[in-house]
Amino acid sequence: MKNEPKNFSIIDKELTIDGTVSTKGRLIIKGVVKGTIVGQHVVIAEEGAVYADAKVGSITIGGIFEGEVRALKELIVLSTGSCKGKIVCKDFVVETGGILNAQVNCITASNDDSEKILLASGKNK
Repeated sequence: MKNEPKNFSIIDKELTIDGTVSTKGRLIIKGVVKGTIVGQHVVIAEEGAVYADAKVGSITIGGIFEGEVRALKELIVLSTGSCKGKIVCKDFVVETGGILNAQVNCITASNDDSEKILLASGKNK
């Protein structure tokens, strides 16, 4: 197993960010983000809300997500989560109780091709 750095960031309750959030490692959102998110692994906690376009490795939605998300790996909507908008991802899971109101495109290409497809999908707006 690789020795990867364990970068960890939190956008805590009562914090609102309007703009671009870019991070490596894990980002946990308990507050509100409006704008754009770029990151490796994003977790929207139950009390969090995101109104943004996101380009991520993977995302777990336990709170509210509204916008467009492109995930190279997986998108998970937890039982407490709500996802609205447009989704492009490789693996997709919605737990019982999770709310999904989105256009979903699941890609099945190899990992090398997945990034090309995701990048291309962003140009088709």
